[in-house]
Amino acid sequence: MSKEMEQKVQAFMARVIAKNPGEVEFHQAVHEVVESLIPFVEENPQYKEAKILERMVEPERVILFRVPWINDKGGVELNKGYRIEMNSAIGPYKGGLRFHPTVNLGILKFLAFEQVLKNSLTTLPMGGGKGGSDFDPKGKSDNEVMRFCQSFMTELQRHIGPNTDVPAGDIGVGGREIGYMFGQYKRLRNEFTGVLTGKGLEWGGSLIRPEATGYGAVYFAQEMLATRNDSFKGKIVAISGSGNVAQYATEKVNDLGGKVVTLSDSTGFIYDPEGIDAKKLAWVMELKNVKRGRIKDYAEKFGAQYFEGERPWGIKVDVALPCATQNEVNDEEAQILIDNGCYCISEGANMPSTPEAIKIYTDNKILYGPGKAANAGGVAVSGLEMSQNSMRLSWTREEVDTKLHSIMVNIHENCVKWGKEGDFINYVNGANIAGFVKVADAMLAQGVV
Repeated sequence: MSKEMEQKVQAFMARVIAKNPGEVEFHQAVHEVVESLIPFVEENPQYKEAKILERMVEPERVILFRVPWINDKGGVELNKGYRIEMNSAIGPYKGGLRFHPTVNLGILKFLAFEQVLKNSLTTLPMGGGKGGSDFDPKGKSDNEVMRFCQSFMTELQRHIGPNTDVPAGDIGVGGREIGYMFGQYKRLRNEFTGVLTGKGLEWGGSLIRPEATGYGAVYFAQEMLATRNDSFKGKIVAISGSGNVAQYATEKVNDLGGKVVTLSDSTGFIYDPEGIDAKKLAWVMELKNVKRGRIKDYAEKFGAQYFEGERPWGIKVDVALPCATQNEVNDEEAQILIDNGCYCISEGANMPSTPEAIKIYTDNKILYGPGKAANAGGVAVSGLEMSQNSMRLSWTREEVDTKLHSIMVNIHENCVKWGKEGDFINYVNGANIAGFVKVADAMLAQGVV
């Protein structure tokens, strides 16, 4: 990037930081995007004159509310609830709800901003949003989670709807939480509509939705590998996390002939050089989804190594799939991955690599699929669930998986189209520009609103 462009990026970021003080994750997400987009916007004056980029980093609406609820002892608890309605230029706001103690305005704005571009990349008519609460479902009874979800939805319901804003699940929000919130929405509004995605199959959910983010990240990696006439067959793969995304990424890697050797949680990671096969994965799913146990139990059960308080990026692998949380790969870990021979990274989580780590990936010209492209499979199938709800029908598992695979192939093609730099494909620039153009053109067409 030229010195002039660097100065323009710095000036833009100075304005963003001044308007959004202390929101470091949001600053990070915006900086990563504007580094790609400011040179592009300078070459396309219609976007510059209409201040499209300035408008895109400003949420259309921010909703903040209190969530009081009663615990099992009869005491009053209080949490904060949020919904960031970021951009609706190409469709209703769409994005998950996160229940986790770390939730704050900056994290949700970063996720909502990323969601705008991610949803655009799917080619489905969905805007971008994100929400949640600093409520922690861990250690709570089902009844406590239900009472919290009912209180949360009592306020949120007045701001959402199938043609306005369609939330989904995220960290801390699975089928149980979606069910409780949907029940409360239906009770208050007296209507059965596709207002939430990630629903149960018996009441409007879509097949493949739990699998979609993990499958999608692997499909995207498969497409990146294909650009070098390569595949997952025989590859050693490191995966972080052990929740929904990590579980189904492991399943799909196994299907494609790779071998997953790591999984992790907030306490540490396990290393199983023999591979986490279907039988072991089924045990992990029972541990995490039903027993709510810790990944270290895997090491005791199967004789694997357990590294307490560490992340799995020091293991020698061909492919890495970060599927846990934001900023889980720093520059030192990125360099270790590459030094150990890793040449393909596909992000199943949102912004799991720090800016310094991303620079190391691109400087070394490895295959790197950023989260907004690589993990778009989840929201893509949420969009397909919306379509099924609107048409009052249900597609088979094979139909949904075929559509998901097709969407991930199309996302990859768009990233290649906008990110090709000679023999190298810069997927960061490709994803940012491809996602931006569709939203920007819609905003231009709709005037200054």
